[in-house]
Amino acid sequence: MTNGQIAPAVFHIITLQVYSLSMKTLLIVFALLVSFPTSFPEKKTWVAIGDSITYLNDHRDETGNRISKGYLTLVQEKFDNLQVINKGYNGWTAVRIATEFEKLEIPKADIYSIFLGTNDWWGGRPLGTIKDYQDNTGVGTVNGAFRVIVENLKKINSEAQIILITPMKRVDFVYINNYKNNAFGSYRDKNGQSLESFAEAIKAIGEFERFPIVDLFHQKKMDYPKLIKFKELINPVTKEYKKYRYPDFIDIPYDPDRDTYPYPASSIGVTYDGLHPSDKGYKIIERELYPIFNRIQKK
Repeated sequence: MTNGQIAPAVFHIITLQVYSLSMKTLLIVFALLVSFPTSFPEKKTWVAIGDSITYLNDHRDETGNRISKGYLTLVQEKFDNLQVINKGYNGWTAVRIATEFEKLEIPKADIYSIFLGTNDWWGGRPLGTIKDYQDNTGVGTVNGAFRVIVENLKKINSEAQIILITPMKRVDFVYINNYKNNAFGSYRDKNGQSLESFAEAIKAIGEFERFPIVDLFHQKKMDYPKLIKFKELINPVTKEYKKYRYPDFIDIPYDPDRDTYPYPASSIGVTYDGLHPSDKGYKIIERELYPIFNRIQKK
């Protein structure tokens, strides 16, 4: 054997060591892949069923461009594998969605969220009781309507995860594109029913079904004083515009034919019009939904 040459036996040993190291590396990589299955997550579809709060995610122009991203977009941005389908209907109630469900062409999905109730409250729909839900009594009550919606979703995909979102509190609403479209807030009952009772009913349904629940009504960051910074109204005594904070504006009249829009950009809080979430409000909703979606992704 000349200088610089490796003995056959030594060469064989080196080859075995390199092969051994390569196998160890492959085994480590394989173990890591098994340990982190979410590294390559499978695609999931989320269908968001709701009213204008959901609808406006894809119709920012109808907010006077006062929002930049709705809660659907904000959640979707957190998960690369999440496809979102917006089934929000402007002004719709749970009762109407249940009644017309077959016409809505709700597709099969892995996740459904139901964010309804505020329009049922304002429209004076009878809430009913959890027994209406349990007994599947139909669309005569909001509880019954929720059962119709849930049963239809289960028919589409019995394995899907269903998330319930309660209505959030609301102060005096004035539609930015039509001042005559206005409504008082949930600080007062409507037709003998409180909006809180609707939120509690939805929570009871979620507990009965063991669905994840997002309770926005009792979210402290969405309490009445935080919904809007002020409402600009004509002072009945001085006849001049004044910025009133909650609850001082409750009994100050607003005349849509005479007065300017009461919520200038500087008044925006968690909502931009007393009812619909601002960017700040949508981010709160996203933060409430994120841990639920994160758990679903890990299943």
